[in-house]
Amino acid sequence: MLSCSPPTACGHTGRRQTFETYLSYRQYRICRNTVNIPSEVTAITDQETFSKARLYQLDKFRFGFLSGLWNQLETTLVLLLNGIPFFWSLCENWSTQVGLGNGELMVTSLFIVLGSLLSTVLDLPWTIYYTFVIEQRHGFNNQTARFFAVDRLKKFIILQCIMVPIVAAIVQIIKMGGDYFFIYLWFFTLVVTVLMSFIYSDFIAPLFDKFTPLPEGELRTKIEELASSINFPLKKLYIVEGSKRSSHSNAYFYGLYKEKKIVLFDTLLEKNVQKDESSVPNGIEGEKEEQPKAHKKCGCSDDEILGILAHELGHWKLSHVLKNVAIGQVHLFFCFMIFAMLYQDSRLYQAFGFLDAQPVFIGLVLIFMYIFSPYNTLLEFLMTALSRRFEFQADAFAKKLHRASYLRSALVGILAHELGHWKLSHVLKNVAIGLVLIFMYIFSPYNTLLEFLMTALSRRFEFQADAFAKKLHRASYLRSALV
Repeated sequence: MLSCSPPTACGHTGRRQTFETYLSYRQYRICRNTVNIPSEVTAITDQETFSKARLYQLDKFRFGFLSGLWNQLETTLVLLLNGIPFFWSLCENWSTQVGLGNGELMVTSLFIVLGSLLSTVLDLPWTIYYTFVIEQRHGFNNQTARFFAVDRLKKFIILQCIMVPIVAAIVQIIKMGGDYFFIYLWFFTLVVTVLMSFIYSDFIAPLFDKFTPLPEGELRTKIEELASSINFPLKKLYIVEGSKRSSHSNAYFYGLYKEKKIVLFDTLLEKNVQKDESSVPNGIEGEKEEQPKAHKKCGCSDDEILGILAHELGHWKLSHVLKNVAIGQVHLFFCFMIFAMLYQDSRLYQAFGFLDAQPVFIGLVLIFMYIFSPYNTLLEFLMTALSRRFEFQADAFAKKLHRASYLRSALVGILAHELGHWKLSHVLKNVAIGLVLIFMYIFSPYNTLLEFLMTALSRRFEFQADAFAKKLHRASYLRSALV
């Protein structure tokens, strides 16, 4: 019934890595060869900004090539050398030696903690290089070594405190749930998802960044009026002190049912914070230490921030979040149902080196990571296409609220400032200002959550639409692939 084995699993992961590297190399080559700014974007940026964005993207491409190759090599060695059963045996021995016994739940917990520790240690050099070399070189890193170390330690500890009990509960449900355990398991994950959406934002996120209420003033009043105009149940408005770790900007909302909160990064509204500095709580005053880096502050006008929020609130008004949750739950139910059919097949465990045992957690790892690998790749592609559709709809909603021009200017200004790295919640993913016109048609549908910036500005807001359409006439396949 099962044909999955370490070599076939390596084949799946290797083919995916090769394909993604191929796509990235196409972009790298174009980015490397395009030195001068395309004429179509001279109206929204200059040669200096374009050159900075180009160098930033080149650095990220090179880093991605090396880190991707390392991750693939690491995965291949672990699979072919039976690293998973070897590490499981070590955890069994260590658990017995320290007097914890060799029960499956205890060994599973130890496997998770030590496996996470090993993974963190192996990834640490790459993370340090990306943060303190690439991000630092281009002026985005605000973290000190101490802040970085403490932040990483807190993340690791909190992650283990969450993961271990959840995985233990999942294992118990599978072992004790009978033939229809996948129904109970799906319901459990649904409850955990809802609880975590509440717990993370209100209790976990504040452990890493300081959240303070947005001061009373014109901006707050305008945001409240915008929320009220579309019946968004806004309860709280926060500023998060994101500038302590990075100069990148962000904005998002969260909350269940009638308890919605909006969060703005202090880097996003830097100008507004400076204007109201006397009334800003202590949580934002700590930002003064970063003032020497004022050249990195982007800042948006009140109207631009409202344009950004109009887009974000469009996702709520159009039920995009609920649709994504529903799709995710259907996906999980399907996966758990298939897992129930496969996880007791001894051939699966034997193929990966487990000759005498069939640990439930190992079955989860093997099936979800390797057997489902082709399906996961297809699903990610389809979800990216759906996300692109949602982005256009949210932009159309912002336009309906007469905020399109402000959203456009905010996107252009922040992307120019951040060299293509800005994220609007979950929308943007490494889109380079000025480089958008030279991205190839096959790369965007596979990797990018937002269309080319100029495509967005042209199609959504009629920004120099005629000239841009004429330029794209030579590449009609690009337009058809994106639309």
